[in-house]
Amino acid sequence: MASEPLIRFREVTKEFSRPDGKGTFVAVNRLSFEIEKGEIVAVLGKTGCGKSTMFNLLAGLIEPTSGMLDITGHDPFKEFDFFRGKIGIVFQNDRLMPWRSAIDNVVLGLEILDVKREQAEVVAQRWLARLGLSGHEHDYPHALSGGMRQRVSIARAFAVEPEILLCDEPFSSLDEMTARDLRAEFVRLVKQSNKTAVFITHHINEAMEIGDRILVFHRPARIAFEARMDREAGAEQRKTIEDKILKVLSIDMPAAIAPGVES
Repeated sequence: MASEPLIRFREVTKEFSRPDGKGTFVAVNRLSFEIEKGEIVAVLGKTGCGKSTMFNLLAGLIEPTSGMLDITGHDPFKEFDFFRGKIGIVFQNDRLMPWRSAIDNVVLGLEILDVKREQAEVVAQRWLARLGLSGHEHDYPHALSGGMRQRVSIARAFAVEPEILLCDEPFSSLDEMTARDLRAEFVRLVKQSNKTAVFITHHINEAMEIGDRILVFHRPARIAFEARMDREAGAEQRKTIEDKILKVLSIDMPAAIAPGVES
C-alpha cells in the first residue's frame, strides 16, 4: 500500500476581516493538494496571490476558516506544540540575533529543545561546516556577508533535524550568483538528509531549480497549474514548462477553470 501523504490540504479556505470592518476577503480559496515525504515542492505565484497565507497555515500560525489541513496526521494550529523540532523555517531575511555569534545562532533551536550545550555545539559545528562556514563559527552577523548569514539561517533550520522545512523566499534578497549557489546547496542537503520541503518563490527559474514539483497559484490562493520537474530534463523540455508557467501567470484564471497538470 502507498504511504500516506506527509502534508494534506483539503478544500482549505482562509478569510480575513477587512481593515475597514466591512466584511471579509478570501486569501485562500478551497485549496487542495498533497505532499509526499521527501518531496521538494516549490510554490510559485505573483505577489499577493496568497502564498504567504498558505505558508502561515502550514506553520500553524493561523487557522483555516474552513477545510482540513494536516501534517503527519496532526493539525498544525490546534497541535502547535506537537511540531516543536519537527518543522524548520527559513525566512526571507536571515533573522539572526546580532548579539550572538554564528554558532550561537545555530544552537538557538537546539537550546529551545533542551539539548545539552555541548551536544548542541557539536551539531551546530557540523552544519556550519556542511554549509561552508568552517572558520566563521565565532563571527557575528555584522561581520558576515548576506549569503553567509543566510547559510547560518539554513544551518539553524537543519540543526534541529526537522521532518519538514518551510522556506519563504529565503534567497530573494541575495545577488543571483550567491542565490544560485545556495539553491543548489539547499536541494543537495534536503535530498541527502531525506527532508520534505515547501519553498515559496515568485521567480520561475528558482522554482524550476528547486522543485521536484511546482504549484502555480492564482489569487485567492488556488492551484492554477502544476508541473512535475525532471532534474535530468533537457533544455527544450524545461523551456516548454517555463513557457506554460509564464502563460498561466500572465492571466487571471476564473475559479471555475480546473488547473492543468504537466508531468
